[in-house]
Amino acid sequence: MNVPGEIQEPQLTIGWREFVTLPELGIRNIKVKVDTGARSSSLHAYDIEPFQHEGREFIRFKVHPRQRSESKVVETEAPLLEYRHVRSSSGESAERPVILTQVRLFGRAWQIELTLANRDSMGFRMLLGREAIRGSCLVDSGRSYLAGIPKRKRKKQNPD
Repeated sequence: MNVPGEIQEPQLTIGWREFVTLPELGIRNIKVKVDTGARSSSLHAYDIEPFQHEGREFIRFKVHPRQRSESKVVETEAPLLEYRHVRSSSGESAERPVILTQVRLFGRAWQIELTLANRDSMGFRMLLGREAIRGSCLVDSGRSYLAGIPKRKRKKQNPD
């Protein structure tokens, strides 16, 4: 909905695969599958542990941000928004913790809800669902990485 006098940013065109950053969680350049068939977004997380801080509920968890790799671990925490029943792609319903966090893509940032689940058996560590991109992005399902592919740091080789 347009508000008179409000400047509307044009919608981003993104591919079905992109790299995003979750700055509040300390996660840079995680590969996501953009899935307009999924309502909610999900982040691979394990060792999920709720705790209280100053009277508020938080959730502490670990993430392997690299696809098919456990070499890097990010330990992080966020305020717990709620627990929600979510139906998986296999049709099973499970109660998952939900957090609210910022996502960055194409230099823009906005808040999204993320469910936390172990996605080790899935092809992507993060799924970006339609609620997260509604009003912000259009998906070109035939293209990938329209925001670019981050350069990987090369390991220095020791000369013999």
